[in-house]
Amino acid sequence: MRKIALHFFFLILILTPLVSYAHQPNQSFIYFRVYEKAGIEGRFEVHVNELNQFFGLQLKDYPNVEDVRPSFERIKEYLLEHASFSSIYGDYQIVFTDEISMFPVIEGSFARFHFKLENSEKLPDNLKINYTAFFDEDPSHVMMVAMEYNWKAGLINNETLIALNFTSDNTSQALSLTDTSIWKGFVAMVKQGIWHIWIGLDHILFLFALILPSVVRRKTPLIVSDPEKTKPKFNVWGWEPVQKFRPAFIYIIKVITFFTIAHTITLSLASLNVIVLPSRIVESIIALSIGLAAYHNIKPIFKGRDWIIAFSFGLFHGFGFASVLGDLGIKGEFLTLTLFGFNLGVEIGQVFIIAMIFPVLFLIRKLRQYPKFLVFVSMLLIAISLYWFIERAFDINLVLDEKIRRTGGDVLRFLGLR
Repeated sequence: MRKIALHFFFLILILTPLVSYAHQPNQSFIYFRVYEKAGIEGRFEVHVNELNQFFGLQLKDYPNVEDVRPSFERIKEYLLEHASFSSIYGDYQIVFTDEISMFPVIEGSFARFHFKLENSEKLPDNLKINYTAFFDEDPSHVMMVAMEYNWKAGLINNETLIALNFTSDNTSQALSLTDTSIWKGFVAMVKQGIWHIWIGLDHILFLFALILPSVVRRKTPLIVSDPEKTKPKFNVWGWEPVQKFRPAFIYIIKVITFFTIAHTITLSLASLNVIVLPSRIVESIIALSIGLAAYHNIKPIFKGRDWIIAFSFGLFHGFGFASVLGDLGIKGEFLTLTLFGFNLGVEIGQVFIIAMIFPVLFLIRKLRQYPKFLVFVSMLLIAISLYWFIERAFDINLVLDEKIRRTGGDVLRFLGLR
């Protein structure tokens, strides 16, 4: 046990510098987002230590946005004096938005100041950047530039690939915007779809609930007599394994096809702003969908029509997928390819998930305990579903008290995960 603890301790010592390297206190950052029609947007990221040192502030290590906002005008004026952007089309005016956000790291937080370059709709091949902020006060200061979003370059929510480094003796450089193609953007959206389905545990559990009964069929009759009671009793163990692969596979194809059709419809409608539902409602119903699909495995809601559950709740999962595209900052450019690529990625991710689960279920389907396994797993899914539904619908945490949440947050910040 002592050896394991020592190994874990040394692993933390090794990984912590690597995790925290991306945002060190004596560094500042500029992240750019390039849109085909909307032009160039971006944000400055400055560590609170720098703000305290250079502006005489007294910010905490992890301040709120409202702690920073009173000094926003001073910071904005300073950045405007020490940063400029231009191209063959001329100089761009930096227009700050009112948005300020915070990014916590291991050692404090970075304050994010968002801006747009005016009249940048016509995209240049290169963007010239002049930056001298903080260098006079701290010659060791480093400013890094990264392209966070550029659809045609295949960059979607990228924060790791640093394109340029600025130092006190290197304050003027050009950022290339030319390494782009529609194919790169399409592939990036496919990857985003795959990634989202893989990290979306609620989507995975809904799929799991749908495919659990694929390798068995209900025995007939569904209702058996109970000699001790006048009322008939439902037989939850009334399952028998399918004898061949084909009917189980057809069941999977049918259910997943209806799920796909449904979430494709609402993903498209929501992305086109035809129908927009509040996020809390969507996420709450997605949580509830897991429990209802699982309950259907115990006692059928739609006898012989499992596809109804897949289709009806798939509509809400589509709204959930659409919110992801919104979080990625996509503004409608190449919308057809974006939707197609993202949806294709979701389907590829689904196929991989099913390919991992379905063969195992098919192999164990003839075990005498499989009906009990199906019911007990379904009951577990119902419990998880209700837990998530209550949390999402009423915006409460059912388990963690404030002290535990605070301790957990400190641990996550130490590990560089918050």
